[in-house]
Amino acid sequence: MDSVDAAGLGIGDEYPPRIMGVLNVSEESPYDPSVFDDPGEAARYVDEELIDEGADIVDIGLESANKRFDVLSAEEELERLSVALETIESVSGDAIFSIETRYAEVADEALSQGFDMVNDICGFADPELPTVCEDYDVAVAKMASPPDLERPGAVEETDWAARKSPEWAAEADYVEQVYEALKQNGITDKTIVDPAFGGWSEAQTLADDRDAFRRLREFRALDRPMLVSINRKNFLGELADRETDERLPVSLAATSMAVERGAHVIRTHDVAETRDAALIGKAFTERASASVDGISISQLDVDSTRTFRTHLRERGIDPAFADDWRTQLLEIEGLDDDASERLTSIAAEHGAVVRPSSDGDLLLMGSTTEVSDVSGRLAGKSDDIAALGEKLSRLLR
Repeated sequence: MDSVDAAGLGIGDEYPPRIMGVLNVSEESPYDPSVFDDPGEAARYVDEELIDEGADIVDIGLESANKRFDVLSAEEELERLSVALETIESVSGDAIFSIETRYAEVADEALSQGFDMVNDICGFADPELPTVCEDYDVAVAKMASPPDLERPGAVEETDWAARKSPEWAAEADYVEQVYEALKQNGITDKTIVDPAFGGWSEAQTLADDRDAFRRLREFRALDRPMLVSINRKNFLGELADRETDERLPVSLAATSMAVERGAHVIRTHDVAETRDAALIGKAFTERASASVDGISISQLDVDSTRTFRTHLRERGIDPAFADDWRTQLLEIEGLDDDASERLTSIAAEHGAVVRPSSDGDLLLMGSTTEVSDVSGRLAGKSDDIAALGEKLSRLLR
């Protein structure tokens, strides 16, 4: 995993999780506590509510990204930039300042006058934006988006048949589209990837967000630090049946999980609480790495065959190799003696192994191919053991 230096702030596996607090100078923003149009009041908010509470990065938005509002032009964003610049000049605390913009012109002006990094929610839809970031040698957060400056985050609206292939477009699920969107238009050496949680389009569902969160580790195959913005999101609130102002607990639970699954930057309005949750997630993350005499070894964060395939594909290795990955360990309970014997016999025919555990359950071990072959044989039976084969097949997808 490559790390990123953001104006001296290290972001990556070897560093603590970084907290990105939010300040808006856009009257359209729906989150009132973070909205200011007076630089003095904004600076006090940044010092007292963000930096003093533990924010490492302060992300300043010039306009609301909510799809209900019209998109501002670069010229209109530049008119608001003066408030942001006056604000950071008045802040007394120490933090990295990020400008949220989709325009290279705005990023250029902001970076030339004191901003330290860029948060691009349109995924380099402006083709000059990554060049600007490289010219200033700054970190840039890139959110998965179509190549459209007016449709941030709406990855399903990409013409995937043209940009990838008709075959790929017909088969790709939502998470695969997000992953590919992050690769579109390139990635700089200092890019931080953002999987785009939230209702960015009518086509995006809460189930899509949950799938992306469930498969968060897959994005680590891009070998770049990851930013997640999940604070009080609908896909979390629905699970607990909580409205936005009651969603802090579910956000904190998800924050710890996100860090354990590979997130390095958490964007939030609830800085102090999110910082604590992120530190807990980091403390209980097991991701082995070692370095000696200029040689480093890292354990890839692989929790499924699908994730393994993604890592191989990004490294130019035939992803089919993952099918012979001998790490499938499945516990099976509830089989009677006759079904257990049949399972053991079928497993042996395909090179897999079945062993009874101390509590009477069974452990099925083998490569993905071996276990898949076993599940296929079981599914072809005409009795109750067929259901076991179908369940095994679903687990291996």
